[in-house]
Amino acid sequence: MLESSKDSAKLDAMKRIVGMIAKGKNASELFPAVVKNVASKNIEIKKLVYVYLMRYAEEQQDLALLSISTFQRALKDPNQLIRASALRVLSSIRVPIIVPIMMLAIKEASSDLSPYVRKNAAHAIQKLYSLDPEQKEMLIEVIEKLLKDRSTLVAGSVVMAFEEVCPDRIDLIHKNYRKLCNLLVDVEEWGQVVIIHMLTRYARTQFVSPWKTDDDVVEEYNENNFYESDGEQKEKDRNVKKTYTMDPDHRLLLRNTKPLLQSRNAAVVMAVAQLYWHLAPKSEAGIVSKSLVRLLRSNREVQYIVLQNIATMSIQRKGMFEPYLKSFYVRSTDPTMIKTLKLEILTNLANEANISTLLREFQTYVKSQDKQFAAATIQAIGRCATNITEVTDTCLNGLVCLLSNRDETVVAESVVVIKKLLQTQPAHHGEIIKHMAKLLDNITVPVARASILWLIGEYCERVPKIAPDVLRKTAKSFTNEDDLVKLQILNLGAKLYLTNSKQTKLLTQYVLNLGKYDQSYDIRDRTRFIRQLIVPNEKSGALSKYAKKIFLAQKPAPLLESPFKDRDHFQLGTLSHTLNSRATGYLELSDWPDVAPDPAVRNVEVAESAKEWTAILGKTKKEKPTEKFYSESEEEEDESASTGATESESGSESEKEDKEEGSSDESSGSSSSSEESSDSESDSKESTAKKTSGAVKESNAEESKKKAKGISKNRNTSSSSDTESSSSEGSSSDSKSVSDSRSDSDSGKSGSATSSKKEEKTAQDRKTPSKQDVFLLDLDDFYPVTTPVAVPTAAVLSPSLTADLEGLSLSGSSVIDVTTQVFVPTKTHEMLHRMTGKGLSAHYHFSRQPDMFGDHMVPVQVTVTNTTDQKIENIHIGEKKLPLGMRIHEFNPIECLEPGGSVTVSMGIDFCDSTQTASFQLCTKDDHFNVNIQPPVGELLLPVTMSEKDFKKEQGMLTGMNETSATIAVAPQNSTSLVIIEKVVKAANLGVVPSGQDNIHRFAAKTVHSGSLMLVTVELKESSTAQLIINTEKTVIGSVLLRELKPVLSQG
Repeated sequence: MLESSKDSAKLDAMKRIVGMIAKGKNASELFPAVVKNVASKNIEIKKLVYVYLMRYAEEQQDLALLSISTFQRALKDPNQLIRASALRVLSSIRVPIIVPIMMLAIKEASSDLSPYVRKNAAHAIQKLYSLDPEQKEMLIEVIEKLLKDRSTLVAGSVVMAFEEVCPDRIDLIHKNYRKLCNLLVDVEEWGQVVIIHMLTRYARTQFVSPWKTDDDVVEEYNENNFYESDGEQKEKDRNVKKTYTMDPDHRLLLRNTKPLLQSRNAAVVMAVAQLYWHLAPKSEAGIVSKSLVRLLRSNREVQYIVLQNIATMSIQRKGMFEPYLKSFYVRSTDPTMIKTLKLEILTNLANEANISTLLREFQTYVKSQDKQFAAATIQAIGRCATNITEVTDTCLNGLVCLLSNRDETVVAESVVVIKKLLQTQPAHHGEIIKHMAKLLDNITVPVARASILWLIGEYCERVPKIAPDVLRKTAKSFTNEDDLVKLQILNLGAKLYLTNSKQTKLLTQYVLNLGKYDQSYDIRDRTRFIRQLIVPNEKSGALSKYAKKIFLAQKPAPLLESPFKDRDHFQLGTLSHTLNSRATGYLELSDWPDVAPDPAVRNVEVAESAKEWTAILGKTKKEKPTEKFYSESEEEEDESASTGATESESGSESEKEDKEEGSSDESSGSSSSSEESSDSESDSKESTAKKTSGAVKESNAEESKKKAKGISKNRNTSSSSDTESSSSEGSSSDSKSVSDSRSDSDSGKSGSATSSKKEEKTAQDRKTPSKQDVFLLDLDDFYPVTTPVAVPTAAVLSPSLTADLEGLSLSGSSVIDVTTQVFVPTKTHEMLHRMTGKGLSAHYHFSRQPDMFGDHMVPVQVTVTNTTDQKIENIHIGEKKLPLGMRIHEFNPIECLEPGGSVTVSMGIDFCDSTQTASFQLCTKDDHFNVNIQPPVGELLLPVTMSEKDFKKEQGMLTGMNETSATIAVAPQNSTSLVIIEKVVKAANLGVVPSGQDNIHRFAAKTVHSGSLMLVTVELKESSTAQLIINTEKTVIGSVLLRELKPVLSQG
């Protein structure tokens, strides 16, 4: 079937083969036949072939290597699943010779637009590291880059790679710590487990212990308000040591992991529980107990791990689990391992209040048919008797009763436990020793017989009549006894020889003679040792004088401790903790530092740069109060405004990350690649400046934009999480500098004098680049003008400039960046007629100056004219009636408009990527008028630059439902390249993409609000027709834009 020419037969065959693999059957013999289909054009077949290859590539390395060129081609496939599968297969071929190819593939995949491919790149890092550890440094660079990724799909995988490759590089986590905390809730479950364990280790190195002052503060924590004024707190702490104050980042971690206690995944709950156990104040750790008890309803494997961890916790903090005592009662259906662990926990939780209930429960357990569990119960009773003195006698009497049990295992265990209990107070229990001596004839379990003999020998002076008789009986059966019992018979004989030699001298010598010729060398050695020690002769050393002290010295009572007591040095929830032995790859938790390291390392430096911007902008405002462009209302309304970054780092950071979680995966991917490209853009500034005079103005604008980007990148550390946000959500300070440089270029086009000034300024900038250069905002450029300036057709991007722009793209990553507008429309729309406005008229047009008002805003210039013969005062925006999500950035109120006067003001509107009308009131001192602004769909876009290669790559990902097309008849006069570009950029705010074919014209933009790509292709066909294709995720906007562009190209 695999050799068939029909795809349906091949697909059926592949499904059967994958089914065989799923059932555990060996399908490796089919490898040659399957690998032939790796280049199949059918996506479904290709997917299944890759699934097969992932399973057998390691076994059939030679055959897999033959297809390596196919895998490399598949890495460029438009389908993200194919790209990811190709990378997985490539990393599964564990042959050192292809390490460079794998390294290159991982680097390219780490910049892929698809988060699924980037996730697979993170998985491949671990495989490559295990194959060739020498690649560590290069892999760390990729990990550092992927750690800045804002996609929740990638986070867990890259942290797993970090833990595998460089778990000691804590410095890589600093800048991403808050982002990881905030993304945690949305990451997939196994990613959450990995991130939580990593953050637990991180927190133990970065924060001081919250347990230091717990002993002083625990009571206050419960009784008093947590949030008290500083004054009250200082008063309290005068006589007490300084109260602990939790680091805000430490609190952020605890707060963001707490909701995960409700997770359906037991591993996530267990991970959060161990985090709280190791990091939270003792008074807060109790919240995990309820969630852990809930997990006891899971299958037995989960129960086993959870109970092991609860057993460790319950030793140190009984109070956490006391309310759930009944949850640990043993069920008859529980397997032995679960019963034993529950018994362990019940014993740990035993106290004076609940011991009577527990002992009644234990009595039932002793009767269990499970002998191992019954024996463990008797040990538990012994521990309770040792720990709680009030019930020692009760437990001892109960154990003595068990000595008459028919079951040997129960009797043997009882003897052993009684022996340990009697050691604590032997003087009062002579009768019990006599009773046990009588049982010696019936008990056959070696441990129990040995324990009775030890007791009689240790306390032989309290039973002088019974002890010699016991020695006589055991001497008869000496040769048939177990080695353990023989040793105790020898000990008993030695002790009786020292205390009652008259009766037992001959008997002891007889036993020693038997031991002298025993088969076990342990028995023979012990016999020689005892004979030399207790039987004096000429050869005896000085030790024989002290024989009595040696044998009859008082022995310390044994401590009955939990077997889980020594496990707390392992991190809870790890394999090492479960095995009680250090497992390979275990990473130890470090001790809390005495002094916390500098928390500033976790601050994201974008916030600091925004502060500088704000300070400089503030100075400019003071110098030019009448020309104030950034109104106070804007600073209050716009969340991304530069002043917003001056808030406390932890608060603003979490807000920003919550806001940016919703950004699309594609924009997340493109941001990382555009971030990379900024270096190469800044390097090519000089070549851009050398263009002919026709393109000088454009190059100036490009250059100043690149400078702003280059400086911004220098000021932001490479691991800053904020640079990961999508290009539509860049910092406001960055966007303002870009818009300023664009406005500079626009104003430069209006006159040659200004143009020459700009060229001189550009040359100076190139010689002495400094931070301050970017901040020299010339607010005059934004001052209202009476008529908008149209850009002449010559300003359309020249082929030489577009070729240079294409050359800027890095191999393997897409460079998509916002560019200057190609054309500023002159068409105005009436907003308020002079008749309706009682002499006040208003017109508006779209200025296409991006980022004037921060993210998401479409700039609109409104020209207000006073046609009356009286002053009109206080013209401002009043009540707004906006659809859900739409926002308006108001223009500054016009205090006074003289008769016949006219003024142009700028405002910004976030249309939320829709053509819905923005309705509001235009008010004067005496009246208010209802007005509307409705945007053409072409004004909801920002032009972007990209190479032809990147355009095709992006277009390949936006096919199917994301593609809209139409065939149109093109007017003869519209068939030339310049005319088509001019017509299209007039109708919509699109950037021109360079094209290697004369008959194909490409344009690109992204939506102002969401940053979704909008790709437009005009392909001229024969007989004066053209195909118009629009690719975008925003299908509604795409279809509307198609409808608007069709008449533009078809009309003369």
